[in-house]
Parts: sequence; C-alpha cells; structure tokens
Amino acid sequence: MLYYLFLYLDKLNVPGAGLFEYISFRSASAVITSLIISMVIGKSVIRWLQRMQLGEVVRDLGLEGQYKKEGTPSMGGIIILSSILIPVLLFADLLNIYVILMLITTVWLGVIGFLDDYIKVIKKNKEGLAGKFKIVGQISLGLVVGAILYSSDQVYVRKKVPVAQEQQVVPGSPEISRETQKTVAYENIKAPVTTIPFVKNHEFNYNSLVGFVKKNQKIWGWAVYVLIIIFIITAVSNGANLTDGLDGLATGVSAVIGTTLGIFAYVSGNMMFADYLNIMFIPNSGELVIFASAFIGATVGFLWYNAYPAQVFMGDTGSLALGGIIAVFSIIIRKELLIPVLCGIFLMENLSVIMQVSYFKYTKRKTGKGKRIFLMSPLHHHFQMKGFTEPKIVTRFWIVAIMLAVITVVTLKIR
Repeated sequence: MLYYLFLYLDKLNVPGAGLFEYISFRSASAVITSLIISMVIGKSVIRWLQRMQLGEVVRDLGLEGQYKKEGTPSMGGIIILSSILIPVLLFADLLNIYVILMLITTVWLGVIGFLDDYIKVIKKNKEGLAGKFKIVGQISLGLVVGAILYSSDQVYVRKKVPVAQEQQVVPGSPEISRETQKTVAYENIKAPVTTIPFVKNHEFNYNSLVGFVKKNQKIWGWAVYVLIIIFIITAVSNGANLTDGLDGLATGVSAVIGTTLGIFAYVSGNMMFADYLNIMFIPNSGELVIFASAFIGATVGFLWYNAYPAQVFMGDTGSLALGGIIAVFSIIIRKELLIPVLCGIFLMENLSVIMQVSYFKYTKRKTGKGKRIFLMSPLHHHFQMKGFTEPKIVTRFWIVAIMLAVITVVTLKIR
C-alpha cells in the first residue's frame, strides 16, 4: 500500500519518494518491518496465549526435558504470518501475480494450520484436524496455484532467440558481397518449464513427459505439471511440519531456505544477472524478493522467542504455512527440482518417518514383531534418544541447512 502511495508522491516530485521504485530499498524495509512486528507483537501474543491457557499438551515419548515444554503457548504461527503479511501488503506490488500467489498460499495454509491447532489446543483433541482434510486443503491449493500459473498472462519466461540478418558489408563494390550477421532477440514463452540442476542444457519442459499424446499435448503437459505442484506442496509443507519438533529447528532452517530463495528470485527477475549466469529469466519475479525479505524477517524475529528454551511454539499454523510458502516460491521461480537439495532437512525428516513406518509394518507382517530403523522418528528424535542435547541437535541441523543452501546457490554456475 505504501508502494502505491509513494509512486503517486514520486509523480508529484516529492523528494525521496522515488526510493520505493527500487526492489533493494523495499526489501530492506520489509526485513526491518517484519523484524519489528515479530519482536513487538511477539511478547503480547505470548502473554495473550498464556492468559487463554493455550499451552502445548505433551505426549509421553520418553524424551529428556519433554515435560518442561508442558504448557508452553502454541499457535505462535500467528506471529510469523502477521510478520509476513503486513510488510508485503505495505511494500510489495499487490498487482503482481506472483505476490498474489504467495499471499494466497500464506493465508490458505495458515488457516488450515490454525484449524488444526484450534482443535488440538482449544478443543483439547490431541488428534487435531483429520489428516484427510489437510491433504484436501493442500491439493486444493495445488490446483489453484497450477490454474493461475496456467491462465495468467503475467506468467511466462523470456528466452534468447538467435536471429539471422543478411547485411551488405561492402557498399559500392562492383560485386556486392553479403554476409549473415547473427543477432539476438527475446521471445516470451508460456510453458511449464523448469531448471535442471548440474546439467549444461539445464531447462526441462514438462510437456515432454506427455510426448506420446497426439492431441492437446500442451493441456496434458500442464495437467502433469499441476500434479507435480500438488505433490511438492504436500511434501514440503508436511516436511516442515515434521521438522517442527525441537525449539528453533524449523524456524532456523526455514530462515536459511528463505534467504536462498530470495537470492534466486533476485537473479531470476533481473535480466542482466540472468543473462550473465545463463539462467532462466522470469519477468516480474523480482518482486518476490520483497516477500522473501518479509519471510526472513518473520522467521528470524520469531526465533527470538522460539530459540531454546522456547517461550512459544509455532504450531501447525506456522509450520504448514512455512513449508507451503517454500514450495510455491520454488515452483514460481522454476527451481522446484532443487528442493531435495535446498530442503534436505525437510526431506530427511519426511523419509525417516516413511522408512520407520514402512519397515515396522513390513517386519511385523513377516516375523510377527515390528522392528525399527531409528530409535524414534522423525530423525531429530532419533538423535535425542541417542543422548544428544536439544540445542546441539538444532545447531547441527542449522549447519547442515546452511551447507545445503550453499550447494544450491553454487548450482547457478556448476553445470
């Protein structure tokens, strides 16, 4: 909103109003505002949650220090969502289709997570929102995201196209000699394309997956793309939800991932950087840097209260939204194939649960007694059972997340 106000003031030649045209200035403003909001409202929200007695109900898992968390306020994701949404509404171009998509994602999954927390914390039902309703919500969001990416005229990539021009080079000569000079033009392409990491010819078109289809191939290509979007949103949001099991773990990892995505959005939305790095240029995606900045500020600000020993938990209100934001952001900037690397922590947490449950069922069916791969899943609880302290586990997971983020950024040049 301030963005449009200052654009108007700039037309009136008000000194300094032109700063709001720069993504860098608005990104810095979003980070600062997000940090201030999370720090200021955080304490008030925690006190309100305590007065309402909306504390965590702890199950007996046999973990050290587990009962110390009993009664710690949950639903702190409200702090994160507020700290994201307010700066974005203030500093971003709200007519940008990518910003609209991210706002939809944040609110959509935030509401689903809030309903789950409401049932657990206020209704005192430990089961929370039924899993099938969460899945339906994630699938619905995937359909909405896919439909908007398919139908919006603002969604396209711009690619270089060589153009051959025949020119006279020796004017006035008895015998006119001619040569062909190659120039470059840019073409807007609307297709479900993405970036393949570590490969020289690093673009992949999902239409190639339905090459056997003779009629309406493009439509079928987009249908496959939407299914992939649904899978990514579901996997990453659930991965973030599983990771939110130790104080500051999901918050810190999400901050690292958000910073990396902000870098990708900036270079992908800038023609000069995209050309230099030989990556896909996505017009209008630079505006997502403001969203990423608010995301970083919100997670870092929330970490002030969520670091060990946590004064508040984000609950599903925060974790589902954080995972969904990361997933949709990656899809928009065409970097979803980098998610297994960038979101490696989420992937490990997801796989540890899948492996544990699958192996237990398999061995129980074969031998009559279920066996486990890990002492406990998700993975962070396995290390707790091995005797590692909670702060040490969280810090080491952060270090791994930073290493994975560096590897992800390096893929810009390693092919």
